[in-house]
Amino acid sequence: MIQCIFVGIGGFIGAVCRYLMGFLPLGSEMAFPIKTFMVNLLGAFLIGLIAAFAVKYNASNSNWVLMLKVGVCGGFTTFSTFAFEMTDLMKGGQPVTAVIYGAGSMILGITLIALAQWIVYVFVK
Repeated sequence: MIQCIFVGIGGFIGAVCRYLMGFLPLGSEMAFPIKTFMVNLLGAFLIGLIAAFAVKYNASNSNWVLMLKVGVCGGFTTFSTFAFEMTDLMKGGQPVTAVIYGAGSMILGITLIALAQWIVYVFVK
């Protein structure tokens, strides 16, 4: 039961941070959904860091890691918004933008997770 509380607290923090990102004054008039793109890439980098630190310090099963990975990162990142925006771009006659957004999100997201883990493994003693 305590794990649920940790995940809930993390989810609250992540969701509020995601909501506040919506107020950033950028990309409002752009066809490209830059805020969701940034949120998902930042979330990928953060979960990569958290996972690498958890492995490095043998804390993979800790409630704090659960709170950060499942709660904060899960509440912060936005797959449903990503999927909705992809659909909107396709329906709006912007298939090239949709492909760039989708492929960029996946490729850069995976790359950022790997980069975050590499940073921890190489530079954190």
